[in-house]
Amino acid sequence: MAYYWFKAFHIVGVVVWFAGLFYLVRLFIYHVEAEAEPEPARTILQNQYTIMEKRLYGIITTPGMVVAVAMAIALLVQMPDYLKEGWMHIKLGFVALLLGYHFYCARLMRQLHRGECQWSGKQLRALNEAPTLLLVVIVMLVIFKNNFPTGATTWLVAGLAVFMAATIQLYARKRRLDREKEALDSSPEPQALQNS
Repeated sequence: MAYYWFKAFHIVGVVVWFAGLFYLVRLFIYHVEAEAEPEPARTILQNQYTIMEKRLYGIITTPGMVVAVAMAIALLVQMPDYLKEGWMHIKLGFVALLLGYHFYCARLMRQLHRGECQWSGKQLRALNEAPTLLLVVIVMLVIFKNNFPTGATTWLVAGLAVFMAATIQLYARKRRLDREKEALDSSPEPQALQNS
């Protein structure tokens, strides 16, 4: 019975952890893009994003990670034979990458708060895709274990995932270009030229 409790809370921890990771880097993007705003909006926005990032990382994302990892350890104690299986070694490797991503986000957050972050909004958008890819691979390893599919269905699903990621990136680019065009149209220079 303990196994099912550990498994249930492991899943809850993973969901909370990933929700935090997905939103955290999105806040980083907004934080970086606030630099282009005029004062006092820039300072107000950056202060607000700083508070939101700290709270999200400290109250949701990190506790989710701790619960997920603690329950995973408890599951492995309950089922030690899993540690002899190849799929589990691969999964743990991807989890190690995810932990690295988690702590790298903390580093980026500190850089943002000190005004030292060199990442652009575009680079952060690409970084924001990393946990999605890790999640897909980890879930597939857990579901399929040593029978990881390599047939046409797998390639179709992978193609759909790439298509969705590309669509999201293109939509974000379109929105950014639309905002830039709107900003140019509403700037005083074009109006002054029209009046002359």
